[in-house]
Amino acid sequence: MSIASSAILPEAFQDWFDNQAWKPHPHQLSMLDAAAQDQHALLIAPTGSGKTLAGFFPTLIELTNINWEGLHTLYVSPLKSLTQDIHRNLETPIADLNLSITLETRTGDTPQNKRQLQRRKPPNILLTTPESLALLLSYHDAHRIFRRTRRVVVDEIHAIAGTKRGDQLALCLARIQKLAPRCQRVGLSATVAFPDALAAWLSPGADSKGVIRILGKDGAEPRIKILQTADTMPWSSHSALHAMTDVYEAIKNAETTLVFVNTRAF
Repeated sequence: MSIASSAILPEAFQDWFDNQAWKPHPHQLSMLDAAAQDQHALLIAPTGSGKTLAGFFPTLIELTNINWEGLHTLYVSPLKSLTQDIHRNLETPIADLNLSITLETRTGDTPQNKRQLQRRKPPNILLTTPESLALLLSYHDAHRIFRRTRRVVVDEIHAIAGTKRGDQLALCLARIQKLAPRCQRVGLSATVAFPDALAAWLSPGADSKGVIRILGKDGAEPRIKILQTADTMPWSSHSALHAMTDVYEAIKNAETTLVFVNTRAF
């Protein structure tokens, strides 16, 4: 099941896109439709297609003219580093649009005093991991923290569903749904082989029928070439440190660069 977009961006958001010399993708607008219809949604789109922004679009628009008290949107990522990346990415539209939205992260690295403050006064948008979410839900005051939650965004859902961490997160989602029955579930994923299975995992019901599938179009055709490095590859270690100088020069000579790595060590 998919959804055809009929959404129109508010003028302020359309102006923001124009100022960035961007155009909203159809799948980003479709996410607005899903939110307007209170539909759970699974967005499957290639990397670099604006999936994460699409997941947060309804939240940013809903909170534009509302003084929301407490947690509105919960974002769950399998990686602590990804929560930090998303935090930086969201700060730009929030600042540019002058939105009165509080945005924070909560991971194993979050100081204890900040965690306590988040319990007393939850931010409008909280970015976290499955483990930190499970801990937050275990507190006696979880009902107060989550009772007004309007949306849960699960990023990289293909990396979580079907794993032990995914089972833990599924229990957390069920708990949140009990505390906030109107909470919308949103899953974000790159291209996957079994979308129905992901939709069934995301669904609060017994099957996947209550989850709308939104498919993003493929991006530009890639042009691939192998980088010839000045330094020779070392005989041992899988590290790519020998290529960093050449990679850096390639990035400097490009307008926009998306770097894929198998770890986040660099």
